[in-house]
Amino acid sequence: MTAATTTDGGGTGLPADRLATLRARFAPLFATIRDGAAERELASGTPGDRQLPHAEVRALADAGFGRLRVPEDRGGFGVTLVELAHLVADLAAADSNIAHLWRGHFGYTELVLLRPDSPARDEWMQRIVDGAIVGNATSERTGTTLADISTTVTPDGASLRLDGRKFYSTGTLYADWIYLAADRDGQRVTFAVDASAPGVRSIDDWDGFGQRLTASGTTVFDGVAVDPSAVSAYRDAPLSHIQAFYQLYLLAVLAGIGQAVSDDAVAFVRPRTRTYIHANAAVPGEDPQVIAVLGRLSAGAFTARSLVAAAAGLLDTVVATNVPGPAGSAAGVSKPLLDAAENAVYQAQVEIGPRVLRSASELFEVGGASAADRTRALDRHWRNARVVASHNPAVYKERMVGEYALHGQGPVDAWEKYHEVGPTRF
Repeated sequence: MTAATTTDGGGTGLPADRLATLRARFAPLFATIRDGAAERELASGTPGDRQLPHAEVRALADAGFGRLRVPEDRGGFGVTLVELAHLVADLAAADSNIAHLWRGHFGYTELVLLRPDSPARDEWMQRIVDGAIVGNATSERTGTTLADISTTVTPDGASLRLDGRKFYSTGTLYADWIYLAADRDGQRVTFAVDASAPGVRSIDDWDGFGQRLTASGTTVFDGVAVDPSAVSAYRDAPLSHIQAFYQLYLLAVLAGIGQAVSDDAVAFVRPRTRTYIHANAAVPGEDPQVIAVLGRLSAGAFTARSLVAAAAGLLDTVVATNVPGPAGSAAGVSKPLLDAAENAVYQAQVEIGPRVLRSASELFEVGGASAADRTRALDRHWRNARVVASHNPAVYKERMVGEYALHGQGPVDAWEKYHEVGPTRF
């Protein structure tokens, strides 16, 4: 069979058959999710008293969304990062909350794929293929940066005991397993625990003004039994594309929000008959100024997705070089390729966030006061984009991009240093 090539993302030249097939597979589910997005948003105001989209998330898992990156010979779909980015953006265009909450799952899947062949790796891939969802609980509000943690694992007979409190636990309330980091005798370790294990408690107390349904709140671990064989030191993992992947995923969510802005603006204008005294046409859909706004929103959405796809393509090149390497080194990848790819992700971040936020505000230029009707919930796009863009603020990435351009100093050097520093820091 001769594969067609995709025109998405500015002409990546990648085979389009698989992406088109998967888009067709998930399109009805995405449409259902989109249909309920505004209603869910309007009911999402109070932490602990809102209707989380458990059914929608489980439907995605049952349809195989969580196994997109698992190789085909292991029961997955074997998509590239470019293809994954498009599908995540498509889901985010339907509901950015639901797309975002899968970030920890796909990040953990990447970590599993980076492991050498082993029975434990096989077991995790099978869990993912069978529909297990993995949440994230690595961050805390203790210390001064993400690197500081107070959650601990301590000896407890033949097992380990996990105690601590995490926050920004995106996706854990929907998850079957929770991936986290803890301190063991002054060393940062990582592992996953069963979300239903005794002593695990996830709390819907995320009170951000956007992305309210991502369950990005507190996870408590109180005397949770942990199998020592499941625990690995952070330093034992070679440097890889994983840090860039986590940021790329957020950019795909932002690109999806940009698409939702464009789609909602068109849907608002198309049936509209009311206009202004100074308008250029009898109806907004024939007014060249309104049409120009729609053009800018569409171009912004295309640009955001194109940048994500371009950066994802470079990360795909890095993934092709990934092999198990010595602990705390970049031996598992080509360092120049990783520097260039991660820098590209940062470049995309610097451009995508402001562009999508501007579009989410300019959306209201096509409709006046009626666009602000609360039942339309169009304000959710700006609020959600602002919260997503606040992860790892772009101001720091601007400097790093500048350092790479001027001095050739890439992001990998910073990650290498984190492997060398002291207790509880990664």
